[in-house]
Amino acid sequence: MSIVAFGTIGYDTVETQHGMTTALGGSVSYFALAARFFAPVSIVAAVGIDFHDEDVRLLAERGIDLRGLVRRDGLTLSWHGRYHEDMRTCDTVSLAFNVVADFTPDLLPDQQRADYVFLANVSPDLQRHVLDQVASPRVVAADTMNHWIANDRAALVQLLPRIDILTLNDEEARMLSGEHNLVKAGRAIVKMGPDTVLVKRDEQGVLQFSKDTMFAVPAYPRFEEVIDPTGAGNTFAGAFMGYIARRGVVNESVVRTAVVYGCVLGSFVVEDFSVGSIAALTWEDIELRYRAFIKLTDSHYSRN
Repeated sequence: MSIVAFGTIGYDTVETQHGMTTALGGSVSYFALAARFFAPVSIVAAVGIDFHDEDVRLLAERGIDLRGLVRRDGLTLSWHGRYHEDMRTCDTVSLAFNVVADFTPDLLPDQQRADYVFLANVSPDLQRHVLDQVASPRVVAADTMNHWIANDRAALVQLLPRIDILTLNDEEARMLSGEHNLVKAGRAIVKMGPDTVLVKRDEQGVLQFSKDTMFAVPAYPRFEEVIDPTGAGNTFAGAFMGYIARRGVVNESVVRTAVVYGCVLGSFVVEDFSVGSIAALTWEDIELRYRAFIKLTDSHYSRN
């Protein structure tokens, strides 16, 4: 089952204690490179005339459908972030939306028939615009951030009943729900519309909430240092949504296994700058770490 993913592709300049680099970034880049291991991915995004041909090839050679990648006059989205030593806090040095600023996408006919849709972190109005074009999606997942919660809350709240799966971090969950306790926050957000809420907690893992259940998964213990945490959330979402699409059904067991795969893929992306580690991954790498994850947590997650 194929996935249509709408979001951004751009160039990130990232500074961490391990150095500084400028390379391919954007929500859709990370999402698609993770989801491709589980299901076909068709992206919807805009880039500028400066977007490198080698980056087009990087995505295309990994089986990602780029027909919805629109090249527009102007420059590609660019972001410059500087991480603190804790690798959780990041200061935005600069952000230029460029060709993304006024991009309103029109989906291709086959994208409009998609069963699985991922709406990356953009404005709720733009997420709604894309979702309105999809005839009858089976599963819709979306991401959001504190900026939209603070400045476009009404539109976000109106959209939530149309979302099956919502991903957000712990700070955003507290902000959206008004609850400091994360268990109360997750349950409150489920009542706002989504069937499943995934609260990402960096090195503490993920909390998954549905109407009647809660599921906690720890982060994979990284034996190497974290080089660059950029894109970990979108990588998690890509693996999670990819597994859901691969299975073709949504039940508690499938969702929980999808969460584990999301954590596994997320543990790879932080080991290098940009998309380097997930672009070079093989399925054997993923399965080896999946089995190691299960062994380390002494759990009975079952393959579905």
